[in-house]
Amino acid sequence: MPEKVFLNDKLVEIERAHVSVKDSGLLYGAGLFETMRSHNRVVFRLEDHLDRLLASAAALSIRHAFDREFLTKAIYEVLAANELTDARLRLTLTSGPVAETNERTEPTLLITATNLQGYPSEYYRTGAMVVLCPYRQNTTEPICGHKTTNYYPRLLALTLARQKGAAEALWFTTDNRLAEGCISNVFLVKGDALYTPSLATPVLAGIARKAVCRIADGESIELIEKDLHISDVLEADEILLTNVVMEVLPVVAVERHTIGDGKVGPITMRLRERFLQTIEDECRRKE
Repeated sequence: MPEKVFLNDKLVEIERAHVSVKDSGLLYGAGLFETMRSHNRVVFRLEDHLDRLLASAAALSIRHAFDREFLTKAIYEVLAANELTDARLRLTLTSGPVAETNERTEPTLLITATNLQGYPSEYYRTGAMVVLCPYRQNTTEPICGHKTTNYYPRLLALTLARQKGAAEALWFTTDNRLAEGCISNVFLVKGDALYTPSLATPVLAGIARKAVCRIADGESIELIEKDLHISDVLEADEILLTNVVMEVLPVVAVERHTIGDGKVGPITMRLRERFLQTIEDECRRKE
C-alpha cells in the first residue's frame, strides 16, 4: 500500500506530495514541527502537542488558519490511511511560499506517519552514554524554546555524539547553565529529589517532560526546577532523558565520567515504569 501523507488540505500519496521551491521553511527554516507517537491508534497527549504548536505559531508570527479540530482530524486521517497502530508522526507547519510582494501567502502543512521505531533495548537495560555538546544555546535567540525547523545545529551535535558512541549531547547556555539534549529534556537525580532546568532557561517545553513532572508529583518525588551547571551533572546520582519516542532513557555516563554506580538508578526505573503505564492508560484503543 503506497504511503500517504496529509499536505495542506488533503491526503495524497507520498510520491505526489510536493511543496513550493519558494517555501519559507525550505529556504529559511521558517517553520515549526511536532514529533508525536501513537499507541493503539491513539495519539499520546495530542492536546499538549497542539497547545505547543499553536503557541509557538503565535509567538513567531507563523500565520495560518488551521484550528485544533482540523489538525486533529488530519492527524488521524494520516494514521488511518497508513493502517498504523503504533506510529511516529510528524506535523510540519511553515509560513508557506515567500511572498514577492506584500500579498499574503498560504502556509504549508505536512503530516506524515511511519511505524514507531524505538531506541536500542540495551539503553534501557544498562543505560546510555551522553557527551557534552561543543556548541552553546543562545538564550537571546527568538526561536529558543520553540520547536522550529531551523534544526541543523541540533542534528549536527547529535551526529557528533553518535560518532562517539553516545545516545545524546547535552547543551549548555552561553552563560554555562545546563539546558537540554539535542532532541530531549534532561533530569538529574540527587538524593531523593529530581532536578530539571526551568522552562525559563529557556528550554523546549517537552511533552514527555511535562508528563514526567506530573508523574513525579503523583509519586511524591520532590521536583525542583532551577538553574543547573556542569558540577550538578557530574555530581548527580542518576540522569535521565525524555521525549515521547525515547520515553525515559537512563544515562550512566557523561563521556568518561560514570554517573552514580554506573547502573540504571531506582528513581529512573520507577519513572520509566510509570511513564509506560501512562501511555497505556491514556492510549486505550478506541473502537
